[in-house]
Amino acid sequence: MSDDQFTNPLAAIPPTGRIMGLDLGTKTIGVAVSDGMRYSATPLETIKRTKFTADAIRLDELIAQNAIVAIVLGLPLNMDGSEGPRVQSTRAFARSLGQRITLPIAFWDERLSTSAVTRMMIQADLRRDRRAEIVDKLAASYILQGALDRLRPR
Repeated sequence: MSDDQFTNPLAAIPPTGRIMGLDLGTKTIGVAVSDGMRYSATPLETIKRTKFTADAIRLDELIAQNAIVAIVLGLPLNMDGSEGPRVQSTRAFARSLGQRITLPIAFWDERLSTSAVTRMMIQADLRRDRRAEIVDKLAASYILQGALDRLRPR
């Protein structure tokens, strides 16, 4: 990583175009996309993980269907900011994906994204089974929205 990527993890993202957000879990990948103006992130789908190749093929399809120019991948840092095994797994996934696609992949701190989304769903009185169906794509949307807010000119 360059010094600029440490101070601004979104430095490699092109100035225009739609961005995809990913919440990488062990069993699923939550997917969200931005609108063309990059104002909002919209949950798109939850991919049930199988083998990397199958997961990557589905991501390729979504990238093409949505004219994606960059990916923001949630980075599951520990609460103290340190990196654990899940971060290593996420970085390995990004390296593998980066060998298949030419788009920039940026990491965005995802601490508390799932718990924040779960709290919102509980407040909205969603049933537990419905929450389980949509939590990953909503977490991806939450992660992407944070990145979009950071990218927006002040």
